[in-house]
Amino acid sequence: MARYLTPSKIGLLALIALYSDSIVPTAATIPLLSFLVAHLLPSDASKPVAQPDEPARKFAVVIDEFQKATITHASGIPGRTLWDLFLKKLWEINSLDALHVFFDTLSILLAKTRDEILKDAESGIAQATDRVLLSRNSPLGAFVRRAQLEFTSLQFHDRITLWKAFVMYREPTMAMWKRRNPGAGKTSFDTNLREENLLMMDRLIDVIYGDLADEERPEVEVSTDDVEKVLEFQVNEMQKMGTRISEDMKLQFKNMLHAGVTVPSLHHYVKFLDSWKAGDYPSSFDNLHRYFDYTMHNRDRTFYQYALLNLAILQADFGCFAEALDAMLETISTARENKDMECLNFSLSWLYHFSKAHPREISQVQKTGVLGGEKEALVFLKAKAKDTGMWSLLSTSLLSEAKLVLTNGDSLTLAFENIIKSSHLNVTKNIVNRGRYDEAMARLDEISQDALRILKHQQYWMVYSGLLKLQRQLHKDHLVAAEHLLDQLRGSSSNLEMDFTLALLAVDLLMRRGDYPTAMSTLEKLSTRLNGETADIYQRVKVMTLKARLLDKAGIPQKGFSVALRAASFAHKARLLPALWEAVGAVSRVLISLEEFEASAKLLASIMPQVLECEDCDLSAHTFAYLADAHMGMAGQANAETLKRKEQLTKALEYLGRSFDEFSKIEDVKGQCEMLAKKATIMRLNGDMVLANDCAAQYLDIKRAAKEGV
Repeated sequence: MARYLTPSKIGLLALIALYSDSIVPTAATIPLLSFLVAHLLPSDASKPVAQPDEPARKFAVVIDEFQKATITHASGIPGRTLWDLFLKKLWEINSLDALHVFFDTLSILLAKTRDEILKDAESGIAQATDRVLLSRNSPLGAFVRRAQLEFTSLQFHDRITLWKAFVMYREPTMAMWKRRNPGAGKTSFDTNLREENLLMMDRLIDVIYGDLADEERPEVEVSTDDVEKVLEFQVNEMQKMGTRISEDMKLQFKNMLHAGVTVPSLHHYVKFLDSWKAGDYPSSFDNLHRYFDYTMHNRDRTFYQYALLNLAILQADFGCFAEALDAMLETISTARENKDMECLNFSLSWLYHFSKAHPREISQVQKTGVLGGEKEALVFLKAKAKDTGMWSLLSTSLLSEAKLVLTNGDSLTLAFENIIKSSHLNVTKNIVNRGRYDEAMARLDEISQDALRILKHQQYWMVYSGLLKLQRQLHKDHLVAAEHLLDQLRGSSSNLEMDFTLALLAVDLLMRRGDYPTAMSTLEKLSTRLNGETADIYQRVKVMTLKARLLDKAGIPQKGFSVALRAASFAHKARLLPALWEAVGAVSRVLISLEEFEASAKLLASIMPQVLECEDCDLSAHTFAYLADAHMGMAGQANAETLKRKEQLTKALEYLGRSFDEFSKIEDVKGQCEMLAKKATIMRLNGDMVLANDCAAQYLDIKRAAKEGV
């Protein structure tokens, strides 16, 4: 197998020579150059790959692709298409000697250097003006120069192998060449055979070309250089998109390697990435060591820090945190020693994010002062990212700084400034839960199976799906099913935010069962864990608000007054608006218990527009319910049969209906039934027994449907 030259590259050279001959019309110039550039320049991994074998075909062009690119374009010669002239170029290479001449004459395609021009002027040699000359540093010029150099360095037997491969590559066009040139015969592929007037099956032909008839012809002939480019493309794709190698792509690699090409060391790195994403720790560990054994053998210790970096990430991904930290600290030391700033910056960024995800594991490292304080570390990372042009690192640093600002409850303006800066570098998307469970599950189901072949992605998918199902079962009042899901999800994730969400859902389950002491104990444990300086302010506010709501459910809302006020104060200081409105709702419940109905109604009415802007159905439902209770209390304070009493009852009914609608969106059976029961009570007070009975019937239907859905 050749190191660089293949028959398809000879075809590209012939097409470049055709362009240089100035017979390509203006209308065909851009399509022709686009075709050439697409097969010469490195692939853009950001573009989607249409077919699993696309990377291989992009570097090794089959003859049919040349035909599609040229047959529809006319040439500068009347009656001839570019395909006709391309065929002529290919069939003019009719012997091994002609192949040598073809490569020797490639120099005329290139623009001459200044010294060569001066030398020609002194010798009286005129410059060619009827040819398009290629700049020596252009993509086409660089390709021509390298191809000529590679052919010159080939051994004789390698040139014969290339010639035979070219004969096989060109053979499918023989019928088309014969139609355009009636004088062509079976031996036209080699002018020496035609001149000697030998028959196709003569002994000499059997000796020289007999092995071609017995060989299995590959669809594309690839070189070691092509395989390396395909592997680089695959590594870029796997690292950028987080995907594994598809089965079709594995088959393509297998076929290329079986064709006799030397296996590049990068092949072991591809196998490492694939094993890692599949969750196969032993295989990924072995392939990583094998790859860097080859790399360091050829390049000394230049890439030693990258071996340590990959090892650290691998260890952390499989839960070996102590080993990962040791490897990462050695990576930082080696990167500093080798003055590799990109590796050093990435390692420090990884160490910072690791410290946020696993604060207990990093405690000993923080004492050494490798990172310093959080703010100092982020300032350092931003400065180094700008200096080295590492825009992805700059983006993550800005987002991390924004999160730190929100966590500490600092200036919201600064947080949004960092988020906006980061949005110029990355496309961000936020998901708002509005009770559309079926749509959410459909979105999860739309994730391709190739993405779910990665162990970590599959685990995240399972946890998110489980959380969604758990929340839906809680709302449907299927508490047994919810408990079963909760048991399955416990310990399934090491993500702190998902663990917090799971803990809140566990408290919700206990509250729906009426087990308030256990729910309060769980919240106290959560609160203790969140008392540290690095705790997320939103999580602390959420726990305090939930405490106040729990005390309200237990019938002692006044005990939660101080907790609700503290939650509202923290949320207001940190500008966490949804959490602030939830805390204000908890405060209003305390006012209602103190019979301050009018104050509670005014407080809730003032935040209602902002609550609706949050598009959180659960928050809207509870706020409408609190408003209904406040107006019901004001109705109770009014005299019977007065206009004020009727107005307050009417408003209470309206808000109960709005609350019922919001509970219905999230399929919260308990909330719906509670609102219907209150509506039926008010209607009985108004003497409207028909509507009261309708509400009672609807109440029973919802209960029955919930039981049948178990």
